[in-house]
Parts: sequence; C-alpha cells; structure tokens
Amino acid sequence: MNSATVRNLLVRGMLAGLAAGVLALVVAYFLGEPSVDSAIGFEEAHAHAHGHEVELVSRSLQSTAGLATGVLVYGVSFGGIAALAYCFALGRVGRFGPRATALLLSGTALLAVYVVPFLKYPANPPSVGDPDTIGKRTALYFLMMVLSVLLAVGATILGKRLAGSLGTWYATVTAVAAFVVVIGVAYQFLPVVNEVPRDFPAALLWRFRLSALAIQTVLWAGFGLVFGELAERMLNPRPAKAPSGRSVPAAN
Repeated sequence: MNSATVRNLLVRGMLAGLAAGVLALVVAYFLGEPSVDSAIGFEEAHAHAHGHEVELVSRSLQSTAGLATGVLVYGVSFGGIAALAYCFALGRVGRFGPRATALLLSGTALLAVYVVPFLKYPANPPSVGDPDTIGKRTALYFLMMVLSVLLAVGATILGKRLAGSLGTWYATVTAVAAFVVVIGVAYQFLPVVNEVPRDFPAALLWRFRLSALAIQTVLWAGFGLVFGELAERMLNPRPAKAPSGRSVPAAN
C-alpha cells in the first residue's frame, strides 16, 4: 500500500471518526447526561459538610459545548489511528474485502480497547471514587487496556499460525479460547477497585454504565460502517457507465 493510499485512507478514517462522533454525541447527550446530572445531584446532596465549591465551568457548558468538543475530537483522533491500523490489517487478517475488514477491525477494537477493560474496571459517574486513588485507578485501567490490545494481537497471530494445521475454524476457536483464559487470569491477579458509596442508587449506577457502553458501541459501530463504505468506494471503485448504458472502466 503506497503512501498516497495510506494518506487517503487516513483522511477518510478521520472523517468517518467525525461522523461516528456525531452519532455518539447524540447518544451521550440523551442517555448519558441525565445519569450524570443525577449523580451530581447525589454528590451535592452529600457535600454539605465540605462546604460550597466554586464552579469553574458551568454545568450547562459542560453538557453542551464541552461534551461536543470532547466527543468529536476523540472521534477524529481515534478514527485516524484506526485508519492506520486498517492499512496494516487489510489483507493480513483473512480474505475480507474493505467493508468486512473495517467492521472486523472496529468490532475487535471495541472489545479489546473498551469492553474487556470495562468488565474489570467499569465506568463510574461523578461522586463515585476516592479522589486520592484516581492516579492508581487510571493506571490500572490503562494497564488492562494495553494488556487486552496486546493479547488480541497475539491471539490474531496465533490463529493465523494454527490455521494451516488446524483449519480456520479450529484455529480461530483456539485463539479466542487462549485470549479468554489469559484475560481471565489477569482479571484474577489485578487489584479490585470498589469505591461505590453504600447509599449510592444501584439503578443510577447501572444506567450510567449502560449509557457509557452504548456510547462506545455506537462510536465504533458507526466508524466501522462509515469507514468501510468510504474505503470500499476508494479501493474498489465502481465502473462508470457510458451514456449508452454500457459500463466503462473507472479512471485511475
């Protein structure tokens, strides 16, 4: 794949990330923000003993312009990174076309980058978590994420090497089983973080975590669909039709 193709795919990946970010922004605003507001209300109701803190950024600004900026910038950034990973994966992970490769990549990335770390260290709303342990919790989450990504890459390599002797089906099952076993061991040995207040509403915590999962699912699925379509049209252009209705080769 030459540099011009990589550059064009990178641009399309960033555009697809922006489009996916818009979809995720809608989900975040209508599903995530109500839970955040409820969690902030819980925090304020239990903060009388600590006095009144000055609000540097208004809540209305956080939930509109701040949310939009964060989600869209994240979408463009991860879209560019995913496009570069796509350039490497295309043709190396199986006999998949551009669309199928994009969906496979986005689905695998969703599992490895978000779902696997999320199951060990799920997202928490405001008022949940000790401020003194935020550094430790952040380090543990990123450690779990890096470990998950490396194991996913390792499982892919293992599956390809076993395909010749076991066949594609059994090689895939073996690779997935190995990934699950090693991740399970990591779950057991990494520290448990449980800093949810006893009186925090369980239903609110559940809604917040579901909304966080929904945002990421929409983001990655939207990227896979949009980027797959853009990549398909670029890499496999449809032949143009002559005025008489006959097809003519597309211009290079």
